[in-house]
This record gives sequence, structure tokens and C-alpha cells, in this order.
Amino acid sequence: MSENKEYVSRSDELGNIHISEEVLAGIAAAAALEVEGVSGLAANLGSDIAELLGKKTLAKGVHVQMEDEKVTVDLSILMSYGNTIPEVGKAVQDGVKNAVESMTGLEIAAVNVNVGGITFPVKA
Repeated sequence: MSENKEYVSRSDELGNIHISEEVLAGIAAAAALEVEGVSGLAANLGSDIAELLGKKTLAKGVHVQMEDEKVTVDLSILMSYGNTIPEVGKAVQDGVKNAVESMTGLEIAAVNVNVGGITFPVKA
């Protein structure tokens, strides 16, 4: 595991709660994959370049950014052929927002969905 993990911290009356950005990315990825019409996560465009520049990739197809106590999630998904992109995109946004907010108590500023590809059914 990386020693330079980024954490989101929250304070309450009993102390501090630290949530790794990797955990946020994992929650977002799991929520996106539960949406009907999403067949997988796509590699982020330019993720190889980002890694060369020293930026870490948290989860394939997911980038999480914390700013002003709000979380922004960028997802790259693969869609199953035959689904409507705006409908699946909106469902992914809603699912990710609900999952992250309910599991962490953090507020979502935006969920940006990029359709990185279409998957086709395999004929036997």
C-alpha cells in the first residue's frame, strides 16, 4: 500500500474520523457497477500519464477530489449496448451520490460520468 495516502477528516465530539480517498473511490465504483446498463469501469483517459507525473490512481476509472468540505467524483464507465446513455448516466450519478453520502456523511458536490466505451453481448 502507498504510504502517501490522502484522507478526508471529520471531527466530532468523540474525536476524529479519517476516510481514505481510496475508500471513497471504492464506494463510488461499487455504486456505479450496481446500476443496470453499466458493464464495467473504463481506465481513466490519461491515467498512465497522470501516474508518470506522480499522481496516484485510486481505482480503475474513478478519481475523487475533496474541496471545501465537498467531494467531487469523476467516473469512466463502460455501458452495455442497447441502453440509453443519459438515463444510465443519471442513474450512476444518483447511485454514487446516495452511496457516498449515506456511508460517509460527506456532501457530494458533483458526480461526473464519462462513457468510455460500449460493450456488446457475446453470441454463443
